[in-house]
Amino acid sequence: MRICVILEGCYPYVTGGVSSWMHQYIQAMPQHEFVLWTIGANSRDRGKFKYELPENVAEVKEIFLNDALTMAFHKKRYKFSDEETAQLRALIECGNPNWDTLFHIYHDNHVSPIAFLMSEDFLEILTNICREDYPYTAFSDLFHTVRSMMLPVLYAIQSEVPKADVYHAIATGYAGILARLGAYVYRAPFLVTEHGIYTREREEEIIRAKWVVPAFKRMWVRFFYMLSMGAYDKALMVTSLFERASQLQVSMGCGADKCRYIVNGVHYDRFCSIPYKKPDGWTDIGAVLRIAPIKDVKTLLYAFAELKRRVPNVRLHVCGPEDDEEYAKECYDLAAQLKLQDVEFPGTVNVLEKMQEFDFTILTSLSEGQPLSVLESFAAGRPCVTTDVGCCKELIGGMTGDTLGRAGLCVPPMHREAIAGAMEYLCTHPEERFQMGQIGKERVRKYYLHGDMIQNYLDAYEEVFAKWRALGSA
Repeated sequence: MRICVILEGCYPYVTGGVSSWMHQYIQAMPQHEFVLWTIGANSRDRGKFKYELPENVAEVKEIFLNDALTMAFHKKRYKFSDEETAQLRALIECGNPNWDTLFHIYHDNHVSPIAFLMSEDFLEILTNICREDYPYTAFSDLFHTVRSMMLPVLYAIQSEVPKADVYHAIATGYAGILARLGAYVYRAPFLVTEHGIYTREREEEIIRAKWVVPAFKRMWVRFFYMLSMGAYDKALMVTSLFERASQLQVSMGCGADKCRYIVNGVHYDRFCSIPYKKPDGWTDIGAVLRIAPIKDVKTLLYAFAELKRRVPNVRLHVCGPEDDEEYAKECYDLAAQLKLQDVEFPGTVNVLEKMQEFDFTILTSLSEGQPLSVLESFAAGRPCVTTDVGCCKELIGGMTGDTLGRAGLCVPPMHREAIAGAMEYLCTHPEERFQMGQIGKERVRKYYLHGDMIQNYLDAYEEVFAKWRALGSA
């Protein structure tokens, strides 16, 4: 089977999280051939892979959205039908366009997105929208906002499509639309897997974003909801990592009959025999993460500064790559400003080796799905302090039917005092800390094994093909 996985902003350009998951996923299916269809923001990243690709990766097709700005301008006029005009308006309004019609225009007929966005047809649609929905907003602001939304997506759907037996988007957004495009071009099935709920994550970013004109924040949110619905609508299966995420997908318009949740899994055998740190009078806390705003390293540093006033002999190891260089510098400067001498930033580490130095771990993210770093910590017998995001509360306390007990502490996000208090508790209760670690280890062994996860996805492919055959014979 030839599987095309569509990825946005992750593998193979950055490490950790979804990228680590994807790399192990491909390695675990040597019997299948993979194509990577990757979407990045900037073409300067072309070919700069952080992973040595597995042998069963047959092809990598890269798309960089900033290349949309350098597209050739074709003056040839295309006469849109009334139906095509209606679907273009639905797209521009961030409604519910017929994506197959848009694929016909821009992929099959190669209509120039630049030409359309400078055409009288576009201006007429935009003028009507401005008059009806934004009568007190400058037309120029609306023009540039809509253009910046539409150009990348129209550029992406003009891309050459790699051939595959099945298309698997590892997110909705642009990736979900390209999975639908692949299915359209090659008459193949497609499915979507969301580690986090893409639309909700983009919504949170837009609410905080300073670059978005306030009058258009709702439009940007609708844009990403539109992309997600474009994937949900035609996907034969939509998976998530935990039940609550699956319920969110249904609440956003995805058909309940196609939603599944498949939990993550880790290589338990690699972690379960990691030796515990020998007592040396210090408590060592590990944070294995990407240094990026969504991981909220700044709140962690503030909480650790508070912890140091209560528990002097404690050290913090913030391990991971600089996913955002500007933010990383702000974190380093903050650590210096707070005079945190017992904080280290070793960069990317071998987690199997570094875990030996930790007494417990911490993750203070603003948003998560089902973090592998927590599962790996548990598999090594290290409890974890997490924020209450994604399914972290379930990981700490157990899913329905799991009576093992607590494998750590879960606190509200961005709550410095609660985070400091949770760290203090684990620092000062070593026996309970050890018991929590044992509970975490048993939880992974029972519910979160990598081999089980891979089999569940193989079963998902079989189910998708069975649905596809049934539709073909109907």
